[in-house]
Amino acid sequence: MPVTAVLRSEWIKIRSVRASFGSLIAVFAATLAITLLVFATVGRAEADNGGDPVFGAFYAINFAQIAAIAFGATAVSSEYAGGALRVSLSAVPRRNLFYAAKTAVLAGSALVVGLAASFATFFTGQAFLGRYAIGLGEPGALRACLGAGIYLALMALFAAGLTFLLRSAVAVLSLLIPFILIVSFVVGDIAGGAAAYLPDRAGQQVLRQDTTGGPGPWTGLGVTALWAAAALLAGWQAVRRRDA
Repeated sequence: MPVTAVLRSEWIKIRSVRASFGSLIAVFAATLAITLLVFATVGRAEADNGGDPVFGAFYAINFAQIAAIAFGATAVSSEYAGGALRVSLSAVPRRNLFYAAKTAVLAGSALVVGLAASFATFFTGQAFLGRYAIGLGEPGALRACLGAGIYLALMALFAAGLTFLLRSAVAVLSLLIPFILIVSFVVGDIAGGAAAYLPDRAGQQVLRQDTTGGPGPWTGLGVTALWAAAALLAGWQAVRRRDA
């Protein structure tokens, strides 16, 4: 089967499975909704208190990353529902091609939506800040807009790799969401500087204007990419060696 046909079939799967497509849309919708809610109510008060204006502009990314994780997990777990993986591998017997195509379509979809969400949240939030508003010319602002989209795509890939390994979206969501919302902060209080290299904390360095004390914006994003690559490698080994 031609590579383009495999890529097209994987996009059809994402688009036709309501759980995965809904999670993908939620990356954008949740980001925009949280931005409107927060910046329309307490945006100016928070801006008046000082702090990092660039990092504050991307508050909604904390919620968008949950949707990105859900997208990565559900897009893969649909292969393990009702024996769908056997059908997929019957159509594409080359497992390496199947895995690469699914990963590429998932990454591309998450990146496009993530970039749209990051630029939308930035411009929407600044519209409510009046004299406190910043533009893309603000140091670190454009970098954060681009980095936020890449970060969301990496978190989706991280979840996808783990789902290939564990074969369950429920298991992956039960593992990653508490880790990001709770465990990461607890570990941060205990481990100090080492916690800056956790996948979420490292990747979010790209959203900060002042990155002193951390691995740096692009280095931090690279750390998150390594976490995602490790998960995808483990998932690839699982797909190659296990029965469908």
